[in-house]
Amino acid sequence: MKKSLNITLAILLILTAFPGGCKHKEKTPSQSNPQAEKIATEAAANWLELVDSEQYDQSWQQTATFFQSAVKNDDWQQSLQAFRKPLGKIVSRKLIFTHYTTSAPGAPDGQYVIIQYDSTFENKKSAVETVTPMLDKDGKWKVSGYYIR
Repeated sequence: MKKSLNITLAILLILTAFPGGCKHKEKTPSQSNPQAEKIATEAAANWLELVDSEQYDQSWQQTATFFQSAVKNDDWQQSLQAFRKPLGKIVSRKLIFTHYTTSAPGAPDGQYVIIQYDSTFENKKSAVETVTPMLDKDGKWKVSGYYIR
């Protein structure tokens, strides 16, 4: 079990990594897409509600095809049980950053929005959640990565 959790976390880290640190990266005109950022942010918020309410199976069901092919549902649920649940209930979550891009490290080219939230949990007062939706094959924005630091 420990090995699969480490693999899952490594995949999540790869999917949400962003060269140079995305929090302060300037957007270039060629990578600005406010409409995509808005829709992806709404998709991320809806998805986070599932995670917040411990509906881990449903959260996996609503991830991007790429994510589902990389992370098995059981591994995903075990990872969230081990690393997200101990943080406790969400107390507050404030959007601090969005960035549209067409490439992400360790992932195929496509349309992605890197989203960061300043979050507070019952058992962790200060955290940054990074959620990375991508435009999936069905034309819908779905989460392809999730990371808490």
